[in-house]
Amino acid sequence: MKKYFFIISFFTVFFSFSQDDKNAPYKVVDSLFREDQFYVSISYNLVQNRPSGFKQFGFSQGFSGGFLRDFPLSKDRNWAIAPGFGYSYNNIKQFINSDILIPDSGTSENIKTTIITHGIDIPLEIRWRNASPLSHKFWRIYAGIKATYVLNAKLKFESSFGNDKENILSNVNRWQYGAYLSVGYNTWNPYIYYGLNPVFKDGTNRLSNFNLGFIFYIL
Repeated sequence: MKKYFFIISFFTVFFSFSQDDKNAPYKVVDSLFREDQFYVSISYNLVQNRPSGFKQFGFSQGFSGGFLRDFPLSKDRNWAIAPGFGYSYNNIKQFINSDILIPDSGTSENIKTTIITHGIDIPLEIRWRNASPLSHKFWRIYAGIKATYVLNAKLKFESSFGNDKENILSNVNRWQYGAYLSVGYNTWNPYIYYGLNPVFKDGTNRLSNFNLGFIFYIL
């Protein structure tokens, strides 16, 4: 009788541990999972505070990518904060009349100009998502602010006078600030960025960035 009691007790303990083991991976993942720690965005720069006579041509694109460290704030990990570090490229394509760039040229025409900037991004996001440790498809609303330190800025000219390129880093605000919002489900997330300060130091030119596009998050 004691023998059978020992065997029954052994299997009872064994199956108890087996059930705990089945639940253990879920508990570990549930307590540690983080979301969306790499990002890439592609956008169109519509530009705001346009000066008189400003006219864009072509596609003024923006690109950014980087890493965000996800720090969950709530027990269900649906709320989080995410500081990060990244890179951004932006351009503004516009026509400028030759009378402004080349006074007394004798010929007046619209010159194609492109302002190109490269910078280091420091974003900070407040995040809400209905994510779970068992699925990477979920709704998200991420709002953030971003500081960009401009590393390089150039102005390209294309006209009948010829093509040229000029370094204008000394003319732009090295620190650019903006707010952004991304809302979406799974892969596709519409993205909007609103520049809070002008591109140029010149107080009469209030031209600033306004980007619309998509942002893609990767675990």
